[in-house]
Amino acid sequence: MSLVTFAKIAWAVGVVSWYVLRIPFQRKARRQQVADARHRTARDMTLLSISTLGLGVLPAIYALTSFPRFASYTPVPAQVVAGVLVFAAALWLFWRTHRQLGRNWSVTLEIKDKHKLITSGVYERVRHPMYSAFFLWALAQALLLPNLVTGPAGLVCFGILFFFRVGREEKMMREAFGAEYEAYEKRTKRVIPGLY
Repeated sequence: MSLVTFAKIAWAVGVVSWYVLRIPFQRKARRQQVADARHRTARDMTLLSISTLGLGVLPAIYALTSFPRFASYTPVPAQVVAGVLVFAAALWLFWRTHRQLGRNWSVTLEIKDKHKLITSGVYERVRHPMYSAFFLWALAQALLLPNLVTGPAGLVCFGILFFFRVGREEKMMREAFGAEYEAYEKRTKRVIPGLY
């Protein structure tokens, strides 16, 4: 098996694992009543679609067909090993965030009935560790898929979602939790502990 084939398989295993990890949490979250869905908009769905394009559709096309071939390059083993390790870290963080959010989690921007502000565990130093996990997935993709178009597509497309959504999400949380969320914002960073 070539290094490129191994890297593509590792990427695919990571993506499938991501969705398998999410299934039980998605089922639980669907059973919860939504108290405020006014932030769930067409714009939000468009951003989710852009993210899916970069983290799912384009890399899947590349993994299956090697398209676009002109942008491909030969990876080095250390790059692929780093990609596997980063994806493993992304999966762990993704699982932890879902586990800690429990029934408060949702794909779109909404507040559930009896929604609680989670500020412990992985949320103690970072307000959006799930976004951190997605950025790690995107970084792993850039390392695992040796193609100058599809490799960084996850970083670009998820970055678009993040930068156009995070401010609205934090506004929604301030409206829902008031001073409690404002205090939480002051003592935490958005996605990288101590930096951003």
